[in-house]
Amino acid sequence: METYEQLLLSLRQVNRAIDMHSKQLSKFSGLTGPQLLVMKKIAELDGPMAKKVAQEINLSPATVTNIIDRLEAKALVQRQRRSDDKRRVELYLTNDGEALLNEAPQSLQAHFISRFDALEPWEQNQLLSSVQRIATMMTSDS
Repeated sequence: METYEQLLLSLRQVNRAIDMHSKQLSKFSGLTGPQLLVMKKIAELDGPMAKKVAQEINLSPATVTNIIDRLEAKALVQRQRRSDDKRRVELYLTNDGEALLNEAPQSLQAHFISRFDALEPWEQNQLLSSVQRIATMMTSDS
């Protein structure tokens, strides 16, 4: 098997692990991985605007807005206009949203982070550099 084929196979394995974890999250909480990620970021930032959440989790503002719409329909997130600036709409978790977030299983990222942190710094940097290069190669127009 060619080296590039091995790499592509490994990337498919990563993608599959993410999909499997997302299905487990959905089964447990009725939420997708991105929905849970948005909720975690809202809780972490305490009253952010949707644009800030999108920037923090590297999703498009339109995607985050759609996710927030679905979370709001489930009464897990609420939008509030600021009294001092009506143009600003901040996001907050509802009590149900906080409870669900507290009960949600550990994210795939948390599992990854604990294993990644156990690596030597040189190996962490090597992995980061390699994955950044792969991302660039896969998104390049040329």
